[in-house]
Amino acid sequence: MLKYLISLAALLFASVVLAQDNCAHRGDLDKLYCDENKDLVADTPQDPKKLKNPNTLVFTYTPVEDPAVYEKIFKPFTDHLAACTKKRVVFYQVQSNAAEIEAMRSGRLHVGGFSTGPTAFAVNIAGAIPFAVKGYEKEFQGYNLIVIVKKGSSFMTMTDLKGKKFAHTSPSSNSGHMAPMALFPKQGLTPGKDYNILFSGKHDQSVMGVNSGDYDGAAVASDVFERMVARGQVKEEDFRILYRSPKFPTSSFAYAHDLEPKFRDQMLKCFYDYRFPEEMKKAFAGADRFFPVSFEKDWAVVRQVSEAGGQKFDKAAYEQEQAKAAAKKK
Repeated sequence: MLKYLISLAALLFASVVLAQDNCAHRGDLDKLYCDENKDLVADTPQDPKKLKNPNTLVFTYTPVEDPAVYEKIFKPFTDHLAACTKKRVVFYQVQSNAAEIEAMRSGRLHVGGFSTGPTAFAVNIAGAIPFAVKGYEKEFQGYNLIVIVKKGSSFMTMTDLKGKKFAHTSPSSNSGHMAPMALFPKQGLTPGKDYNILFSGKHDQSVMGVNSGDYDGAAVASDVFERMVARGQVKEEDFRILYRSPKFPTSSFAYAHDLEPKFRDQMLKCFYDYRFPEEMKKAFAGADRFFPVSFEKDWAVVRQVSEAGGQKFDKAAYEQEQAKAAAKKK
């Protein structure tokens, strides 16, 4: 009996190893996924038993601000998505980028919006497939990394912020951390050397922190700042912008790689055919639709900036960044 059990265990182990070895190309993807066609995203599973066609479709949006705000903003769309797919759709409120990525990795999230930087982590760690960005008829919506200070402060240049209280948002954020790490040294300000990095957790918290005087300056996404101004949360004239980066794509919408293809294609059509009502257009700076994109092409600039700053988007890098963030909170 013991010999039988040992042989069975060996056979099972060999099967796992063989299954992993059958993947000819994985790139930066986690070992759970394969990328045989080398388009940088996870392939759809070939085994029909691994495909999902959920009765309840779980949707969320990146927690750059209060998740409850976005549940309300997306209500007209989630109602449309439910009618279009003939499925129950629920909005899953996540409190952090890490929680959103883990939700898709564990199979609890089927489709949602990811911030620019976390999109690449979601692709590699959670098997997310980016397919759209908020946009217009001919182009997708973008944003800039901006550095804000109080209008009445003495800070006039980036180098004036050396040794000051300066906020980043979270380790996986493109505009809130990775782009500053890559771009600021050329402006004479090196994060972690010329100032201690203070993680606020979210873009709106960085903006409010500068507004209240908790931070001397902050790196935030221009679109979040503009939405806060439009909603009356802060006054634009109370701030000075010291730096503005080149344009990045804004948050992506991505689906789980293991959705059943027929259902997936139906769901994507529901996204692409939808036109935002006035309240959504107002909330998203005039964007009126989900504009088609690909991770390979449209996230190239994000990958280039991050790689220039020594940032990788694999699981090891993600866990290291999360550990740093946790340590800074202690």
